[in-house]
Amino acid sequence: MSGPCGAGAFACQLILLQLLSPPALAQEFGELKFERLAQGYRFTEGPAWSKEGGYLVFSDTPSDRLLKWVPGTAVEVYRTDAHGPAGNAFDAQGRLYTCETRTRRVTRTDKNGKIEVLAEAWDGKRLNAPSQIVVARNGHVYFTDPAFGEQSDHRELDFHGVYHIPPKGAMTLVARYATRPRGIALSPNGRTLYVSNADDHNIRAWDVDRNGEPSGERVLAAKIEGAPGGIAVDAEGNLWVAAKGIAIFSPEGKSVRLIDMHEAASGLAFGDVDLKSLFIASRAVVFRARPDTP
Repeated sequence: MSGPCGAGAFACQLILLQLLSPPALAQEFGELKFERLAQGYRFTEGPAWSKEGGYLVFSDTPSDRLLKWVPGTAVEVYRTDAHGPAGNAFDAQGRLYTCETRTRRVTRTDKNGKIEVLAEAWDGKRLNAPSQIVVARNGHVYFTDPAFGEQSDHRELDFHGVYHIPPKGAMTLVARYATRPRGIALSPNGRTLYVSNADDHNIRAWDVDRNGEPSGERVLAAKIEGAPGGIAVDAEGNLWVAAKGIAIFSPEGKSVRLIDMHEAASGLAFGDVDLKSLFIASRAVVFRARPDTP
């Protein structure tokens, strides 16, 4: 069983990574010290912090399980037979939302462990392989549905989609593409939806109205190095994007910084008790860093 890389939760080697390129904004990001939270996994992604529970959940997708880390303890298995979990998110009630790539569905797990299927088909056809997910404070859910590798051989839909599940009512299709959307996030005020596209190497944005409906699609940032994946948004509205390293963009889409990493990052999430830690899923390793911004 994979676990933390030392006796203590963070008794691991510190890795100093220099932020590259000159600052584009007044905000200073400085240097980051990355700690190995856990290692030895096959492919990690979907880190998500439970504010209510005070713990981190992340996926080891090929190993078909969800892992859990409580500060000060060792990483433990949260769920086995998790159906190829990818992206995760928590809502304001502490319920866990998971994208399951093997069953091609989105589920919600309540505090008692009961699992509810929220989405598994569109227009009578099974979803491709839900990838990343975000939940607004008011309960609106948004997720991406691309297909990678063998997933493409079993597709029933002839497009890759972005979907919206309102607290009440039917699921709606936000966008459909020939290319593959992947990461997804909301601005701090919940009024802007962001989606990264692994093939187009960009981030698109939508305005979100009071009913949770996105509109006004536009390209916010283009020509991103690598295949952009998970997105985390800090308190200032900056977008931290898992790609070739970690690319940071302002809310207006201007390139701010680039964090060079030896391994490509797949997923990001802010968390910890003070919400000032950045958790990074990077293939076999999960890192924790402490940026200057929460």
